[in-house]
Amino acid sequence: QVHLVESGGGLVQAGGSLRLSCAASGRTYSYDMGWFRQAPGKERQFVAGIDWSKVTNYADSVKGRFTISRSNANNAVYLQMNSLKPEDTAVYYCYAGSSGNPLYWGQGTQVTVSS
Repeated sequence: QVHLVESGGGLVQAGGSLRLSCAASGRTYSYDMGWFRQAPGKERQFVAGIDWSKVTNYADSVKGRFTISRSNANNAVYLQMNSLKPEDTAVYYCYAGSSGNPLYWGQGTQVTVSS
């Protein structure tokens, strides 16, 4: 069993930056970890993922602006978000498993970008 807890969300102006953290408890070895987001009235969508060997994958909408990283020693994954846009506003969820089949989810953290 894996338990995920996100932190770092908040309110920021357009063009600003935020860093999300996701702390995991339990065995995450061999799992991909990463982030999805869900805006009001929309489906949850993939944002970024990273595997155990730290190979990364990004949604086209965030490439060049967001950077995902992972600390296997600390059992944590991070999302550095730069050049934020109002359309990045959403609840951001950490996952463990695979981007196509997340097995575990965090509770979510709100990110709001004002124009």
